[in-house]
Amino acid sequence: LCCECGQPHPLLDNHLYNFQDEVDDELICHICLQPLLQPMDTPCGHTYCFKCLENFMQEYNFCPMDRKKLSFQQCHKSSLLVRNLLDKLIVLCPFKAECQQTMQRCELEAHLHNRCPGFKKYKSELQRKKNPISKGKEDPPAKGEASTPRDPEVPSGGSSLVAESSGAAVVSLGTAEPGLVNPAFEETEEGESLVQKTSLVAETTTIEIHREDPEEELGMRIVGGKDTPLGNIVVQEVLRDSVIAADGRIAPGDHILEVNGVNISSVTHCQAVSFLRQPGPVLHLVLLQEKGFSSKAAQQECSPTPREVIHVTLVKRDRSEPLGIKLIRKTDEAGIFILDLLEGGLAAKNGKLSRNDRVLSINGQDLRQGTPEAAAQIIQTTESRVNFVILRQPGVQLGEPVEDGSTSNSSSSSNGGSPVHHRRRPDQNHYRRKSNYQKKTVAIKKEPKESLGITIGGGRDNKNKLPIYVTSVQPIGCLFRDGRIKRGDVLLSINGIDLTHLNYYEAVSALKSNAASHSVTLKALEILSLNSPEPSLDIREQGFSWSPLWITWLGLPSYLHFCQDIVLSKGNLESWGFSIVGGFEESKGNQPFFIKTIVPGTPAFRDRKLKCGDEIVAVNGVPAIGMSNSELIPMLKEQRNRVTLTVVSWPGSLV
Repeated sequence: LCCECGQPHPLLDNHLYNFQDEVDDELICHICLQPLLQPMDTPCGHTYCFKCLENFMQEYNFCPMDRKKLSFQQCHKSSLLVRNLLDKLIVLCPFKAECQQTMQRCELEAHLHNRCPGFKKYKSELQRKKNPISKGKEDPPAKGEASTPRDPEVPSGGSSLVAESSGAAVVSLGTAEPGLVNPAFEETEEGESLVQKTSLVAETTTIEIHREDPEEELGMRIVGGKDTPLGNIVVQEVLRDSVIAADGRIAPGDHILEVNGVNISSVTHCQAVSFLRQPGPVLHLVLLQEKGFSSKAAQQECSPTPREVIHVTLVKRDRSEPLGIKLIRKTDEAGIFILDLLEGGLAAKNGKLSRNDRVLSINGQDLRQGTPEAAAQIIQTTESRVNFVILRQPGVQLGEPVEDGSTSNSSSSSNGGSPVHHRRRPDQNHYRRKSNYQKKTVAIKKEPKESLGITIGGGRDNKNKLPIYVTSVQPIGCLFRDGRIKRGDVLLSINGIDLTHLNYYEAVSALKSNAASHSVTLKALEILSLNSPEPSLDIREQGFSWSPLWITWLGLPSYLHFCQDIVLSKGNLESWGFSIVGGFEESKGNQPFFIKTIVPGTPAFRDRKLKCGDEIVAVNGVPAIGMSNSELIPMLKEQRNRVTLTVVSWPGSLV
């Protein structure tokens, strides 16, 4: 059998595939009459498989369709769009007896080598025939996914969840209504068959990071915190050649739940930075790591423990009002469980539902063996009263109901359960941007040879396209003596020369040339915190390469934002692969939209440009400001195969 397509064919012939649906005639090679493989375009406008055309041209010198004169050298690869469309065609696993999986054509080879029980069995039998001595021995374990180097071995104590989303909300398939929604999932006509594919596998994992130098920085950037719409602390980037990179088990998109036994799922961004910057030879982390989509059905229910049955009724003002419940199903226990109650949602305001509650039924429909998708559809179609029957472990305490919802973003802990934490009353500025700024003009007289005495960072050539900011004020220059320019200030101009659009070296040159004069006028922005700063954060920063915290950048005025367009493309049966949080709420006003989750194996993940913590400014040119979550998500779902996201990307805080 061919190791790429899993079917028998001559070595030099095209691979063979079993396609799930009839393929459009425009994507068919008219030599082999199969969907195109390695498509090649002719000057006369026809397209054939590379091998088909190559074999044909060895005997003939004309195009098979219109018989115009042709040589193979005149032909060229088809466009990337055509190749992507072909790669995304859905195929069936060739080992039907042992595996009923479907996947994109480009994913079949990885599926065969990493996940297919039929191909594993075939290889084992082949090995036994080659090496009869090994008969009777156990087969070696299947290798982990080659395309997912981030998957760690889950230690004892880690729990595996099949979560529909660890983003802000949960999707309802086949509807654009905002009852439980998330653009990581796509509305499709094949809704029924897709239900088995649209659950996310997420695992909580405990990791120990060892440092030879206890003061050495970990080498990752983080975003989020309870004082931002993201809620959780999320890894944005792992720096190359760092302690974290050498360990290899932490990847962008991982949610950090605990640091050295301290739950950081409900702390501010600054507090999380402080915990992660604590020196020490060993760092214990509990992470929630998403593994991608799963089509596994719920497992057999475990032995029941004594629990109490509770009836809860939520009343929607209209059919489209979100309940604000994040639902999951576990791999080790059948049914649906509440993972989180979203801040400001109807369920959080009601206060009677809690994390880890198991949903037995909704509006009389039995969900003991149900899925989050089925629950979402029931909720979506309900006009007003949504009646829950839930099962709760004894001894679980409910937090007090709060008027503006709950601050609840934690996921499962490392002990294998999904514990309920007490909900806290939100701060007055919860989820608002906690920074503002003030402009200042600094005019000083100086000796021509006296330096300014500052170092700078940023520049529009930086990968994040940052404005120029002060990284240090040295005690030898005139600005230290003056005292008004501080570390972290954003420099706008010097002696009337605009610095906001310059790259790093242009800014250095402008500062040096103007520092040679007798007088210097600097215009700058100072970012002010609305709440008292972390008292010892500066101390903890000693020994680190200083840069502003991620939350600081969120306070900059929009004219200093550098927007970039990211274009995503997908097939009809694919999801975009990201979730969002934020948007307009009556109690909080306008909040920015942020990317919270990027799902492995999806278009957003493969594109590599979109990052957790990116702010969405517009969708297909339509500004997102002023929109609610329930307005933006249907707009994203309407984009069937292509969407342009205008985003602002700020670097996460370095720890």
